[in-house]
Amino acid sequence: MGWLDWMSGAKAPKEGVTPAVATDLHKALLAVNRSSAPFIVREENTGSADLIAEWKIVDAGWYEIFGRAHLTKVARVLLRLDEIQKEVRSCDEIWSVEWHAGVPNLSASGEYFRGQQTSIEFGAGYAFTEELQYGQVYRYRFSTKELKSPLQDIVSNHGWRWRPVAFGKL
Repeated sequence: MGWLDWMSGAKAPKEGVTPAVATDLHKALLAVNRSSAPFIVREENTGSADLIAEWKIVDAGWYEIFGRAHLTKVARVLLRLDEIQKEVRSCDEIWSVEWHAGVPNLSASGEYFRGQQTSIEFGAGYAFTEELQYGQVYRYRFSTKELKSPLQDIVSNHGWRWRPVAFGKL
């Protein structure tokens, strides 16, 4: 690992761990899915990546939370497993979001980004509660680190390297 890897977001394999086979790592990355997480890892079937990790912005159980936050951008992480190099290459995509009557509409027409990015969106809402007292009714924080860190840990714990890609082939 190079001394600039901390800036790029690269993560070395865990020391002393024999690299797992790609199918085991693939299963472990999919196993991170749980209903309480604001993101999902799914298989990508068009060939541009092996897996995609993305916010559950269109999930009925989550879009109200994202809608309250008035998010204007959402991130997803494309993952490619390279069994020869024992590394997972990742690339971020940032999409702009438009909200119509509280329902998200992902749009590529407004703005699109591909590369590596770290972003945090946070805020809170205050209003009168059911007890007619003014107070905080919701608070949110969405960080790309929350999306990437569990994936990086799984990759590292399976003896593989996490390598962010900004340009070129994923």
